[in-house]
Amino acid sequence: MAEVQSRIASRSYLPGTRLPSVRAQAQAMQLSVSTVVEAYERLAAEGVVVSRPGSGFYVAGPVAPLALAKIGPQLDRQVDPLWVSRQSLETDATALKPGCGWLPPSWLFETGMRRALRTLARMDAPELTEYATPLGHPGLRQLLSRRMAGNGIQAAPEQIMLTESGTHAIDLICRFLLEPGDKVLVDDPCYFNFHAMLKAHRVQAVGVPYTPNGPDVDLFAAALKEHAPRLYITNSGIHNPTGAALSPATAHKLLKLADHSDLVIVEDDIFSDFEMAPAPRLAALDGLARVIHIGSFSKTISASLRCGYIVARPQWIESLIDLKIATTFGGGRLASDIVMMALTDSGYRKHMETVRLRLAHEMKKTIARLEAIGIKPWLVPQAGMFLWCQLPDGKDAASIARACLKEGVILAPGNAFSQSLSASNFLRFNVAQSGNERIFEVLRTALHAS
Repeated sequence: MAEVQSRIASRSYLPGTRLPSVRAQAQAMQLSVSTVVEAYERLAAEGVVVSRPGSGFYVAGPVAPLALAKIGPQLDRQVDPLWVSRQSLETDATALKPGCGWLPPSWLFETGMRRALRTLARMDAPELTEYATPLGHPGLRQLLSRRMAGNGIQAAPEQIMLTESGTHAIDLICRFLLEPGDKVLVDDPCYFNFHAMLKAHRVQAVGVPYTPNGPDVDLFAAALKEHAPRLYITNSGIHNPTGAALSPATAHKLLKLADHSDLVIVEDDIFSDFEMAPAPRLAALDGLARVIHIGSFSKTISASLRCGYIVARPQWIESLIDLKIATTFGGGRLASDIVMMALTDSGYRKHMETVRLRLAHEMKKTIARLEAIGIKPWLVPQAGMFLWCQLPDGKDAASIARACLKEGVILAPGNAFSQSLSASNFLRFNVAQSGNERIFEVLRTALHAS
């Protein structure tokens, strides 16, 4: 029943679609014929399908509203990627959020934001009232071009298009390059909203196991051969959730494999300002031939400012501009103005130096506190906010998360990040959000009780 309902929710089965015959479904799912008959009859009783004697069972209409939570494996809602995001976003200020993916408000560049807002308030009316140009703020695109050159990415301002956010950037790329049913490679584990986004576009995510140096190259090659994917979405700076960094050797092997396929690589660089030393960038090694580079400023300046960017080959930017106009028209102007002022503020560089040092300090403290209760990091990251940690043998992350949620502590269980659901004994911790000793008291209690 869940399998049929999932296909209806994802619109793989539209109204009027004939379900597989009872015998074919029984063989495909390795069930008895009587079990499939019972499932079909129950779905008919609920009005989900209709029976046509002598013909079979058919999906009832109308078209089902797109229900992302029902597409794919039916996870416990405390593990579901959308549920984890909603818990982190909807809870009040008293909740502790070691599982969330952003810095505490006091860590962000608030003083620079306030200076930018005061300056904007004195500007001429067009700055406050008009749409942005299709490509976005010229000065910010020039600044981004210079900043990316520091990581070896050569991109003219005309190859950079501003978006409403990093998520919006991925959404536009998916609209541009994908059709329902396409295959997309993702790291396993990877940022859980990649899963949600791909479900929304009705494409199939294929996980490739991630190692401390990047994706497993042999399994990546096998996935390319077996699935002929259209896209691969990854982080190559600081990886989310593992905190790992792509090695030069792995980067070269990935691009060599991609050269013999139709694969396009989307490189999410949202954490670049947290790096102590830059990791290799696929966009730099590839020259933006088959790599699309994206990023945003929600992690370093403000999550309230929705401003991201796409960097790609010129002919793709032209088509992406059309998609941007069709979906958001001109885009936000105020956000890009504020981001530009914050990035060029004399205090931003020193602010980020302080943030990097604070993260390094909190990383050591969090590792020590976790190891004291039997939770060990998969690796010790060189930089960033994330720790990918393994629970003691026999402990289930979803169960631990449920217990801690009752105590006002929001965790991020491993299977929310894993396409293969192979991370049931992992949790992702944000060290910047893990300073409260109560987190570890609640965790210790939950571990002992499970």
